[in-house]
Amino acid sequence: YIRKETSTKRMMFDVLIALTPVVFFSIYRFGLDAFTRILLSLIIFVGVEALYFLAVTRADGYNFTEKIINKFKKYTINNFSAPAVSGVIYAMIVPDQLHLYAVIMGALFGAAIGKMIFGGLGFNLFNPAALGRVFIALAFTTFFTGSYGFIDAAAGATALSTPFPTVLNSYSLVDLLVGNIPGSIGEINALAIIFGLIYLLIRKTIDYRPVLSGLLIFVVLSAVAGYVLYPTLVFEYVVFQTLSGGLLFGLTFMITDPATSPVTRPGRWWFGLIVGALVFFIRSFGSLPEGVAFALLFANLLVPVLDYPMWANNLFTKKFYLGYSAVFVLLAVLTFVILGGYAIWH
Repeated sequence: YIRKETSTKRMMFDVLIALTPVVFFSIYRFGLDAFTRILLSLIIFVGVEALYFLAVTRADGYNFTEKIINKFKKYTINNFSAPAVSGVIYAMIVPDQLHLYAVIMGALFGAAIGKMIFGGLGFNLFNPAALGRVFIALAFTTFFTGSYGFIDAAAGATALSTPFPTVLNSYSLVDLLVGNIPGSIGEINALAIIFGLIYLLIRKTIDYRPVLSGLLIFVVLSAVAGYVLYPTLVFEYVVFQTLSGGLLFGLTFMITDPATSPVTRPGRWWFGLIVGALVFFIRSFGSLPEGVAFALLFANLLVPVLDYPMWANNLFTKKFYLGYSAVFVLLAVLTFVILGGYAIWH
């Protein structure tokens, strides 16, 4: 980043530009429901950051007016793009019919507890949008499955809730690609997400390593599962799993967050491996059909371990190649053994 003479503001605006196709499609698909939730999220994420720095400035002491001007120039509230990115991403991963109260509480939790309580941009341990999303999934379950109507607690009324291959009777692979499926506001149109991903990679705003690592392990494990469970529909199973739910959105806009991902290049390969594998195992063996936010938060916890100075460095050594390959193969073999045993038992 020093070599590129880049800045936080430029990076955040790149992400907002990459999110534009996703946002436009979400408003086209869900109308006022999507627009309302996006606007609420933006107001809350930007507002919480403004109130935080206002409180910090007043606590600093004298000459309040001068201090607040200096603070707003120095900190990220001057970069509207920074809290705006978190706000838009959070809105994109909630269902369009989710009660506004739950949307507001998740945004408040993600902005305040997920980000500002740690000191703001660059200091937070967890991805704010993912933390807010998981918080409402756990704390406000009745808004997902209660008298407000059924919405999947993990990803909305998603295509992943329908068993494979029955789901192919309702949605074709083309439908998965263009967003003609149920799901969270911004996670259903794979083409719009891919356009954003290509833009971010061309601009070098994100690192390709965690994206490629996460996608690679997920596709391989899905192929193994498809071979065991649906030997005649392996390709369809892999494509369905990859394009459904929030995997592509998470790999593009969330796993690449520089504040909550490893600093070292080998660490980013490990980070992607952890997220991709966890998403697959949550989907395959957990009680939830989706698990991107849960997987991302768990991986966030491991970032200090991946970057621990005693064994972490920025060079790719033989030890890294052997260790990464061994874990990769072990996960594939484990998937084959578990699902193979399941298939034989049933």
